[in-house]
Amino acid sequence: MQIRIEATALPGRSCPTAPGFEGRQDLHVGVQRKDRPGELLDLVPGDAPAAAWTLDCTAAQGPDGVELHGPYLQNRLGGRFVYLSWVAAEPDGGHAMFRRAKLMLDAVDPDTLAEAVRAGRLTGRLRLTDAAGLPVCAAIRPPRIEWTAGDPA
Repeated sequence: MQIRIEATALPGRSCPTAPGFEGRQDLHVGVQRKDRPGELLDLVPGDAPAAAWTLDCTAAQGPDGVELHGPYLQNRLGGRFVYLSWVAAEPDGGHAMFRRAKLMLDAVDPDTLAEAVRAGRLTGRLRLTDAAGLPVCAAIRPPRIEWTAGDPA
């Protein structure tokens, strides 16, 4: 099956300094590979009109319901999730991660997840700019993300 992440409202290529946030330049966002923080799938510039990633995964019945596994699905205490990692330009010309958002898969409604397994796709839609105008971070659960089963509408 696949997990499709569709994102809108990216924060821009630069973010000014704000309370609790050191400003950053040349922002990009991508999906972090499991246990490899430096390996990001399909970096998208922070000023893109939208971003989308499609992740292949497998679904298996576990003791607590359906469990999803795949190279871009993290599994830590507290559940399975997908990391969206924000990177910014470094003085040496490279990029370094400065913020991550955890798209919490344990927050997917069990009926939606069961239908997604049958349909072959789980789609999550979210905004990538928070209320302060900064790149989203922390654990993301509904209503900050909408999970649906099947192909996107």
